[in-house]
Amino acid sequence: TEVIAASMATPVLVDFWAPWCGPCKSLGPVLEKLEEAYAGRFKLVKLNSDDEQQLAQAFGIRSIPTCILLKGGQPVDGFMGALPEGQVRQFLDKHVPGEDELQAQAAADEAQQHLAAGDPHSARTALEQALATNPGNDDARFDLIKLLMQDGELAEAAALLAPAMARIPVPLRFEALQQWLNALEFVTTDPRGQWTLDQFDERIGQNRRDFETRFAKARLLMAAGQWTEAMEELLEIIMRDKKWDDEAPRKTYIAILELLSPPAPKAGAEHGKALLGKSDAVWSLEVLPIVRAKAIRKVSAAEHPDRTANARCHSHEHANRAKRHVVQPDVERHGPVHQRILAETMQRRRNHQEAQHAHPGQFAQGFQ
Repeated sequence: TEVIAASMATPVLVDFWAPWCGPCKSLGPVLEKLEEAYAGRFKLVKLNSDDEQQLAQAFGIRSIPTCILLKGGQPVDGFMGALPEGQVRQFLDKHVPGEDELQAQAAADEAQQHLAAGDPHSARTALEQALATNPGNDDARFDLIKLLMQDGELAEAAALLAPAMARIPVPLRFEALQQWLNALEFVTTDPRGQWTLDQFDERIGQNRRDFETRFAKARLLMAAGQWTEAMEELLEIIMRDKKWDDEAPRKTYIAILELLSPPAPKAGAEHGKALLGKSDAVWSLEVLPIVRAKAIRKVSAAEHPDRTANARCHSHEHANRAKRHVVQPDVERHGPVHQRILAETMQRRRNHQEAQHAHPGQFAQGFQ
């Protein structure tokens, strides 16, 4: 248990050995030398397979020495036999973070501290530094995109999101961010982004299958942080025609569920709590109305000076309404359709996790 817990923060190399094993005696000093040379970038744990037979069986150990590398609580790779130092270095370099990655992670952690202190400007600087040092730091990319959206810098957010959206498959949280960004862009570019809710309801009252208007209303509500109301409008479309517009309402609905899901705990989080300034749900309620209002004012001031005051009033109305609503989806209220979509979302997450992690025993057999 302690080994698994340690691997959540730093890669752990587990060396299964025995006192009577000749090759183990030659490999051991090499591993100890490399642990010191890598200066904390991985931890070495030596397990006597004679004393830890149950653990050795759990990992499918059939001969010694066998080394298994754990990251994030899961085995990710391993090797058998007394490899020379050069080959062990090559093995470690595939999985152990380099100096650039460590510097980037330190900058990302600093950004979280700035967010917790209510200093988004310093947080943005730290996140930009983290990404410049290590473009593969998804946590820094995700948080920086959110900050850009908070500042109404939607074009910059879209550019930063593009590399993640080009992956196959697209990570779920970035796919959700794209849907969120679409909603924010809608209120700045589409004339309906200036409508009041009464205008939407009047149109929908004339034709309950006016999916274009319903979807536009859902995007406006999403941009304003009124998540439950947006979900209800999306469900109205899904229940009538789930294939409409290439399933755009369903994809947007799933995106909201993903955005409202608690963030995964990061390494070093105390008692399993993520190192964030605010939860995503609370952040959405407080910030999205500000984003919408800021974007609307930017467009309205340039094209419709006489409507700027009305846009400001509407944004305040949405913000006040959003803060009065519970963010978490109500399964009973939404009924079986909601339960089905929620179950599908959870299954997608499980599929992603299963694709990344193998059973320890199966893993060990794979490199024998």
